[in-house]
Amino acid sequence: MYSSVNSPYALRVRDLAQRAGDMREVSVDIVVPSTLGAGLIAVRKGDQMHLDVKLEGLHEGILVSGHARAEATGECSRCLIDISEPVDVEFAEVFAYDASEEFDYQVHDDHVDCEPVVRDAVVLSLPFTPVCRPDCPGLDPVTGERLADVGEQPAPSAADPRWAALGGIQFDNDEPDDNDEHDDSNEHQNTSGHHDADQTTADEERTPADQAE
Repeated sequence: MYSSVNSPYALRVRDLAQRAGDMREVSVDIVVPSTLGAGLIAVRKGDQMHLDVKLEGLHEGILVSGHARAEATGECSRCLIDISEPVDVEFAEVFAYDASEEFDYQVHDDHVDCEPVVRDAVVLSLPFTPVCRPDCPGLDPVTGERLADVGEQPAPSAADPRWAALGGIQFDNDEPDDNDEHDDSNEHQNTSGHHDADQTTADEERTPADQAE
């Protein structure tokens, strides 16, 4: 059966029990026994955590307060790269000597187990959508590349699917070619020139007698 005494967060308080006004400070480094946080970023199992704790004797129990420091790791919610950020939280809770609805925690076997108190403080401090930097542009929606590495690309224009069927249709070019019009014009000019030349020759061949008539 699991005992809170075996927890790395457990601190011995026998010297303070039933001695209101007494106080003791403790600094301890622990290996996190289970991951703190279930989102994109968390303090992972096996990570190091430093605790600075003050223990104060009260009439009804032991006041436990202090700081917890660790490093949270995970991934950016926008571009999905690995990130880390420091965690520095405060906590304070009373551990009662006897079971009571007034207090959530109790002293067990002359120890206080700070794990649930530290866990709540750490988890509540973690961002729900962590980012590698405040202005992270995220991923390219088409290629999936990280925009911070390649720069933002202009978004491609979306084709209207209603016109997709017309994409393969080819239309004949009914407009006259400029070269054809030029050739027709030259042919017309040549024909007219030949006609004028024939008429001049015919006039020259008429005899004076014909002209007199």
